[in-house]
Amino acid sequence: MEKRRLGRSELMVSQICLGTMTFGEQNSEQEAHAQMDLAAERGVNFLDMAELYPIPPKPETQGRTELYVGSWIKARGNRADTIIASKVVGRTDNDWFRGGRSSRLVRADIVDAIDKSLARLQTDYIDLYQIHWPDREIPFGSNPMRVTALSEPVADETPIAETLAVFAELVKAGKIRHFGLSNESSWGTMRYVLEAERGVGPRPIALQNSYSLVNRTYEVNLAETCQREGIGLLAYSPLAQGYLSGKYDNGALPEGSRKALFDRLQRYEKPGAAEAFAAYNAMAREFGLTPARFAHAFVNARPFIAANIIGATTMAQLEEALSSIDVGWTAEMQEAVDGLHQRIGNPCF
Repeated sequence: MEKRRLGRSELMVSQICLGTMTFGEQNSEQEAHAQMDLAAERGVNFLDMAELYPIPPKPETQGRTELYVGSWIKARGNRADTIIASKVVGRTDNDWFRGGRSSRLVRADIVDAIDKSLARLQTDYIDLYQIHWPDREIPFGSNPMRVTALSEPVADETPIAETLAVFAELVKAGKIRHFGLSNESSWGTMRYVLEAERGVGPRPIALQNSYSLVNRTYEVNLAETCQREGIGLLAYSPLAQGYLSGKYDNGALPEGSRKALFDRLQRYEKPGAAEAFAAYNAMAREFGLTPARFAHAFVNARPFIAANIIGATTMAQLEEALSSIDVGWTAEMQEAVDGLHQRIGNPCF
């Protein structure tokens, strides 16, 4: 498993990062431990989670993912060998994170979040602590293909400098090693860099945004921003929440799938999406690969990817995702993908 430097930090992370948001909902603690064991055996040293997880977010399960990761690390005694990434929620009126009140990216809420995450993880520090989404009101994912109207800043929007100063405290206290962003735009990313250069707080070393065959919006502005500023992309949803695995082809609805269980995949059900999935999945088979291996291999091969965040509910799915590193991505594959993308664009932004 290849290791890649994460941004300008000293962290060397595996090119595959194990996403954990199914732990505590679709996966039991025993199943979660089995997934982490297999990933570690294959060279994965990087785990991504969030105080929000598991998905779908619910007050009765919130934080359970970190509990399962924490119990695994304690049982295996491998904290020094494992790079942990977690996240604090952005602006939300869901009141179960802060004990009955809404949450913002202010000092009290960030400190509350990190202390609870550390307790659940049974560790003294988190290697990469990320803002899950911004405090300001913008389209989720921060990189829409169309903007019909821009929201005016709300009266209680937390200034980026105020938020970043809290992360400086966390680094100084030894609670986190590095700071990262998620679901952020070029403007937001550069504002954090600017405030860091002013001495307010740490530079972001990573950006966790959606990236896949059907959502390459990162390439429009963020690719140059992050390359020049030394920020590594952590690509999430490389399978478009399962649509690029082929399991939903021709209207199929497998029992136990996220679509069947939760019906929360609307980001991947926009006009033109079904045609795009059918075309990419057919292309994969033409190259002699399963759709999932093809979609993962595409992300793995992109030059700006620090790590591809995979996710699985079964060991067979995990095996397939891990095996994608063995796919030799060719110029012919890239040309075919780019040709299709030229025609259909980014239907799942």
